[in-house]
Order: sequence, then C-alpha cells, then structure tokens
Amino acid sequence: MDYLRSTFVILTVIMTILTLLPFWRNQAWWVRVWDFPRLQMATLSLLFFLTEMALMPFGGPAAQIVIVLSMACAIYHALWILPYTRLYPKQVRASRLNNLPTLKIVTANVLMTNQQSDKLLALVEQHQPDILVTLETDLWWQAQLNVLENDYQHTLKCPQDNLYGMHVYSRLPMQDPLIQCVVAEGIPSMHFRVTLDSGDEVVLHCLHPMPPSPTEDDESTNRDGELVAVGHTAARASFPTVVTGDLNDVAWSRTTRLFMKISGLLDPRRGRGMFNTFHATFPFLRWPLDHVFHSKDFTLRDLQRLPEIGSDHFPILVELALNPRVGKGQRGLEIEPGDQFEAREKMNNAGVKSRHVHTAEN
Repeated sequence: MDYLRSTFVILTVIMTILTLLPFWRNQAWWVRVWDFPRLQMATLSLLFFLTEMALMPFGGPAAQIVIVLSMACAIYHALWILPYTRLYPKQVRASRLNNLPTLKIVTANVLMTNQQSDKLLALVEQHQPDILVTLETDLWWQAQLNVLENDYQHTLKCPQDNLYGMHVYSRLPMQDPLIQCVVAEGIPSMHFRVTLDSGDEVVLHCLHPMPPSPTEDDESTNRDGELVAVGHTAARASFPTVVTGDLNDVAWSRTTRLFMKISGLLDPRRGRGMFNTFHATFPFLRWPLDHVFHSKDFTLRDLQRLPEIGSDHFPILVELALNPRVGKGQRGLEIEPGDQFEAREKMNNAGVKSRHVHTAEN
C-alpha cells in the first residue's frame, strides 16, 4: 500500500510540473507540446485525485497537499477545454434560414504516405463541398485527385514530398490566388478569393505550419509568427474571411487564442464540441489540430468530423451561411492588455510582418 501511495505521489508531482511548464514562455517544442493534451491531463489528474482520496483520505499535511495538487491540475486543464464542450455558450449562431448564400469546405490532411485516395474521393462525392483543401499531398496524390477537376475547375497546386504539399480544388471561381511561403521555405500557404453563387466574395487563407516537435521544428516560433501574421491580415480584410488548415496547434492553446483575438475570427466548435481530428488511430491521443475559423459575417449551417480516410487525421467539414446582419451580433474573444505586444513579439521572432501575407483583395 505504501508503494502504491508513493507511486501516485510521484505521478502527481510530475503532472504538476507538466501543468506549470507552459506558463514558461519558452518556444521550445518540449515546452509547447504540453499545450496539446489538456483533455488527457485533466482525465489523468481526476483519476489521480479519486485514487488518492481512496488511498489516503485522512493522511497528514503532505498527503493533503498531494490531493489538492491533483484536484487543482484537473480543474485547471478542464477550464482550458471547457469552451469546447456543450456546457459552454456557442460562439457561432446556428443558421436558421435556407435562402442564404452558403460556403461548404472540407479540409483534409491526407497523410502523404497514405494511398487510400478512394476514401477521400468518396467523401467528396457524398458531401459535395464547394472547396476541398488537402494537406500533405504530393505528385501521387495530385494524380489521384485529378479526377475532381471536371467539377472543381479552379485549382491551386503545390505538390511536395516533404509532408507540406497543399492543394485546393474549388467549384467556385477564384480571384487573386497566390501560393507563398510566409516564414519558411518549403512550407506553403494559399491565399485567394472566391465568388459564391450569389455573387458575394469571400477570402480564404489555407495554412499548414510546422509543429513544434523533435522531428520537425525545434520551436513553435515560425508557427506562431505565421498564425499571428495571418490574424492581422484577416482583421484588416474588406471581405468575409475564412482561415482553414492543419494549424498544428490545438484550439485552446495560448497562440490560437491570441490568433482569434488579433483576427476577430470565430471558432464554430466553441460550445459544440472539440471535433478532435488527430490522431485518427489512437482514440486516447486526440485533439483538434484541423481548423476552420471565420469572420462574423457567417453563421453555421453544418459542422462535422468526417470518417477516417486512412490518414492520421480525420477530415473536417464546415458549411457556413453568409448572414452579416445576424452575424454581427456574435462575439469573438476580447483583446486584453499585452496581446498586441505579444503578437508583435511573435512576428518579430519569426521574422515576418503581416504585410507579407497576401490579402487576396486585388
């Protein structure tokens, strides 16, 4: 019994350290990675708390401190993920009218080595999105997706074999498209404007920055700088705006929250669920990496995590209704003192300015 108690004391101390680590503003991957598993850490902390209550309910001061630490960690992580549960108010209103212009987008990180392209093509056939955004697509994937061009005649193609290829297939006309590498060579983003069937125009920014990890980018500096730079661009947009892609950051992280504050964009998942898109194979290791953010001009018609396609990511589908009159009453995250300074700091560290991001408004 003493061995079991000691084990949970050690686990609680480790959990407390990992919980405190992201308070450090260091951009190293081994610090920033602990932004991701908030749900898992909340669940484990709750398990530690319940077990410790059973093992040492009447222990001395040291035991009580351990129990309080477990409870505090569970509550702290739960507060981060609470906005992405149905216990929280919806940030984006549901569309209740059927006569509004709509925009349906499917975003899919296909996993470059995955060769089950038939699954993605079947989902496109089933859901008929206006725009398909694919990530990690190389020349093999481009050849498989060429069949879409009968219906999706407007395309942007950047096949690469470095896991950062990107393609956009649109049945809607594109204006002012540009493929650019904002912060790092070989890491493209796509920026363009589409014309809806109603004649309204919408700007899209499609992103796939590198994640902070020991195998990809040692720091989150470039990722954070690109997200904030695109956020500034979206804030100045004259057209309704959508930002989508595998951002390699979770919805509740400090950086994504800063991006939402700076941009004024909304997240339709808030108040509806996490819609975890990664990892498709391991249910316990899942968090939301694939995103669709949009300006207040839109309300929500549909939001789905689609079935697996052989990738380590699930595709995500969002259908937005263009309704500025109702949408203007929606509230984004409020900018707090220090946010603008932090945003400038992140862009400076990455060597990028918001004017580097193509506005797609010419």
